[in-house]
Amino acid sequence: MSANLAQPAIVNFAPQPHSVELREVPVPAIGPEDVLLEVAAVGVCGSDLHQWTAEHSWPVNYPVILGHEFAGRVARLGSAVKKFKEGDRVCSETAAIIDPDSPMSRIGKYNLDPNRKGFGYGVDGAMTQSVRVPARCLHRVPDKLPLNIAALTEPCCVAFSAVASNAQILPGDRVLVLGPGPIGLLCGAIAALRGAEVAVAGLARDATRLKIAQELGCEAIDISQVDAWARQRDGLGCEGVVDAAGVSPTLKTAIEVVRPNGWISKVGWGKAPLNFSIDPLVQKNVTLQGSFSHTWAIWERVLVLLASGALQVDKVVGGRWPLEQWEVAFETMHSGQIAKAVLEVKAE
Repeated sequence: MSANLAQPAIVNFAPQPHSVELREVPVPAIGPEDVLLEVAAVGVCGSDLHQWTAEHSWPVNYPVILGHEFAGRVARLGSAVKKFKEGDRVCSETAAIIDPDSPMSRIGKYNLDPNRKGFGYGVDGAMTQSVRVPARCLHRVPDKLPLNIAALTEPCCVAFSAVASNAQILPGDRVLVLGPGPIGLLCGAIAALRGAEVAVAGLARDATRLKIAQELGCEAIDISQVDAWARQRDGLGCEGVVDAAGVSPTLKTAIEVVRPNGWISKVGWGKAPLNFSIDPLVQKNVTLQGSFSHTWAIWERVLVLLASGALQVDKVVGGRWPLEQWEVAFETMHSGQIAKAVLEVKAE
């Protein structure tokens, strides 16, 4: 492919609501340490929807091609890339730009580098036919794992970070997940894999997503049942709570129902103020843990779980559309009819 060629791309071009459209853009040039990745499939994330509706709380480098959950094949190699070859099946991490000399990068936590910029908001993402990717971001996809499933490695890694890396779960613990979006559902699935008794809570309009929670080995409950579920063993609450919704009321609920010396993993984003006291965190000696992004080792573990079938991310997918039908995919997911949409760009 040549940088002189054009390709279709889903571009977020301004901060106003619904400033997203399908445009023709140049095929990107690559540097010596990059690859040009031919996109097979790209997942639609809640953050893509938030940029589409202008409800996001992070800076965006307009105009930018959306999409950070993706997999495909290596189409072209930069001159310094030695560990991959053309045709390799790969998926990509999201940290498109990092400072390798920052203190966080030097200790392996490049996901927390303050200079980090991700695909789909900081640099052009993968809702297109080909994307420039630093080779350090790539992971080989196991042969038996389809690329349209491997494209969803990234949200699985977000969930793994929230409940396996940033939370301590012992077999038999009770873990409550607030918010049955894709990340909440995957958090529930991974907590269940760790031996926890898991409930995913949502509203009446979340019926479709709560059914998926049951298919992933979790109990599905209405938000009104949360307190009773959390306290049914000894009245003290549950060992852990995952706030996957991000809004103030869910954090307040989490603080109320977690047991003394328990933990809360906050993975959901929200820009609303708290407007309530967090003193119960002190009184109950509770750990409130933020969870953001992921690292190389997490990706390698999650790919093993996906390839083995232990983590069935395909159950979260409610529909697949070609790139040209992106708006149908966005609207269907945003309406709550499905938990997860996937755009299929090139069949494997």
